[in-house]
Amino acid sequence: MDWMTQNLPYLLAGISVGGQYALIAIGYTMVYGILRLINFAHGDIFMVAGLIMVYSTTIMPIYLAIPLMIVLTVLLGFVVERVAYKPLRSAPRMSIMISAIGVSYLLQNLALYVTGGLSQQYPAIPWISDTIQVFGATTKRVTVITPVLTILLVIGLVLLIKHTKIGMAMRAASRDFETSQLMGIKINSVISTTFIIGSFLAAIGSLLFFTNYTGVTPTVGAMPGLKAFVAAVFGGIGSIPGAVIGAFIIGICENIIKGLGWTTFSDAFTFALLIVILLVKPTGLFGEKATDKV
Repeated sequence: MDWMTQNLPYLLAGISVGGQYALIAIGYTMVYGILRLINFAHGDIFMVAGLIMVYSTTIMPIYLAIPLMIVLTVLLGFVVERVAYKPLRSAPRMSIMISAIGVSYLLQNLALYVTGGLSQQYPAIPWISDTIQVFGATTKRVTVITPVLTILLVIGLVLLIKHTKIGMAMRAASRDFETSQLMGIKINSVISTTFIIGSFLAAIGSLLFFTNYTGVTPTVGAMPGLKAFVAAVFGGIGSIPGAVIGAFIIGICENIIKGLGWTTFSDAFTFALLIVILLVKPTGLFGEKATDKV
């Protein structure tokens, strides 16, 4: 029982962080599914969402700051797609990838300019930030909310993709980009919607993440972004359930390693896991074998 009380906070934190990684990983996996592009700027959009929240709460009440942060983050994702990726649609894939890295560094440097490189304190969000007891372990309410909210959002997203017109268009575009264009699918609308959904989930993820880890710095999005990317690859990039399961596995394992006192190696574990997965099953847990058309 003592062991359970000692280690339960780490397990709860692992499930919570896993949910936050999952929300970011879905953005990676959806964009890759349609554009075959790793959107390296996705982690930085998550970071910008944190900064928007920090600055907007200084001039307005928190109940207005949250919807404003979500709207501005979604708008940023949409603008990034239109400005940095859309003009390169027919360019070699490497060009789009370099553009994505460029956007990532641009957002980081803009954040560095705005914050002066100083860590900004994330505002405490009423109710979510409150401390609660779970089976005798003390934790924040956000730890319990995150997995539930993540699963609800994922169910909503899967229903959207399976049962709506835009969802059908997304599935068609991810199957065969060129043919879906020939069939009259408005490919630009599909891609914009994908970026909007990804940015919306990153905004929600940032809200939950920064409630737990309250310092927002210009580079804070890099590591969660990379880990979410690993989760997406681990689950099979292009598969939404795969990304979610991969994220929860990484979050839980990472925090168990911290619980064992090996905090130094918790980040290294994630990337070691990626290498092992790519060696053993290159398509990830739920990835489909790619068939190249001749």
